[in-house]
Amino acid sequence: MNLKYKNQIKIILLLVFTTSTLYFLLTRLGFIFPISDIPEIFCIKGCPSLQNIHTPILGNELLNYNQTVEELIGESIDKDKTSILIEKSKYRITLYYNKEPIKSYPVVFGSSPTGDKFQEGDRRTPEGIHRIKDLYPHPSWSKFIWLDYPNAASWRKHLQAKSQGKISWLNSIGGEVGIHGVPEGSDGMIDKQQNWTLGCPSLKNKDVDELYKLVKVGTLVEVIP
Repeated sequence: MNLKYKNQIKIILLLVFTTSTLYFLLTRLGFIFPISDIPEIFCIKGCPSLQNIHTPILGNELLNYNQTVEELIGESIDKDKTSILIEKSKYRITLYYNKEPIKSYPVVFGSSPTGDKFQEGDRRTPEGIHRIKDLYPHPSWSKFIWLDYPNAASWRKHLQAKSQGKISWLNSIGGEVGIHGVPEGSDGMIDKQQNWTLGCPSLKNKDVDELYKLVKVGTLVEVIP
């Protein structure tokens, strides 16, 4: 192989590496969507239904808050049967089992608690249907239950907001949204409905610890206004 072809191969490899690295960084930072999500984002196979999954419990009270989930279910818990509903206006997060409400917890949000999330830094909680993508202990907030924001539906809303001039085309969609606890000794923020996060739902540490044991990667999480 002569020197000319060797140099061409080096240039091609450099371009592939540079393009791949740039794509990874822009995807990670929320400026472009994953190529694999294109069919869902642009509804090539048809947009999914936007119907609510859960039937909210009536009123504003917490359901069975002073009992453990083990006491309420009375059997070995199957994580495949659990799901979560977050009601932002009621500051309530409810665990469902077989689509039946089992227990509610008090929850707070970011400093802009009303309205859907469209971009990085708006301090809002994304509405709609999400799935848990990971769970892990958190050094400051006890546990972190990581949601799959942005998913395809999030990208559709983000791009629509840009096309309507609601947000700048230069803005990132954001990410790293999850359900977590509070700094040690800060349960009072939950009792006072003090919205302190950047947009993540926040529970008392004992509550997020219990919820953490009842869900898994893939568990459905619905967020409504």
